Amino acid sequence: MKTSIIFLSGLMLMACAGESGQTESESMAASESTAQSAEEKKSKDGILELGKSLPAADVKMKHIDGSEHSLRELAGEEGLLVIFSCNTCPFVVGNQKKSEGWEGRYPALFDHAEQSSIGMALINSNEAKRDAGDGLEDMKERYEQQGLKGAYLLDENHVVADAFGALTTPHVFLFNKDMELVYKGAIDDSVDSPDEVKNPYVMNAMSALVAGQAIDPNSTKQLGCSIKRVKA
Repeated sequence: MKTSIIFLSGLMLMACAGESGQTESESMAASESTAQSAEEKKSKDGILELGKSLPAADVKMKHIDGSEHSLRELAGEEGLLVIFSCNTCPFVVGNQKKSEGWEGRYPALFDHAEQSSIGMALINSNEAKRDAGDGLEDMKERYEQQGLKGAYLLDENHVVADAFGALTTPHVFLFNKDMELVYKGAIDDSVDSPDEVKNPYVMNAMSALVAGQAIDPNSTKQLGCSIKRVKA
């Protein structure tokens, strides 16, 4: 089973790279070279470090209903869950074969976050695909079709993704009530099906957060398509 999952993930990554004409390693290298402010400390792979403050907190992004929101405004009393997502990546939407993708788990994450007084935001930073499935109207249509909940925001020119050092769709960041990063990485350990999940990382992280317990693990490997940035 493990071998087949790894093989499927490889095929999905190839499909993601093929959509943009850009390999995963090239995209990661591009994100690492993005200019970063001193206060937004990143790790060697370019991703925001645990314990660091919410970056780009006051940047206004357009929701599918035309309203504008910042991440600071969307935060709940106990924290904020941010998921970089899109409409086109098979790791998000599935591949119509073996894998269901992670998108179908977003509503349950929203419900758990809401019950835990944690705000939640889905962010689409695929600037290079605004005319190929990731524009605002596309986002609105998918939001309604899939029964998504909460804010689905368009990150113009991937400013917010760059501030986070977000690399993939999906890529998850959970902040506590002081807006300090306490978890980053994947949603859970099975992109194929919720029935195969053994470690619901984000669900567990939110539960531990509100219970005042240590989050373990607090960092996992993100898996998905590269965020489709516009080359400078």
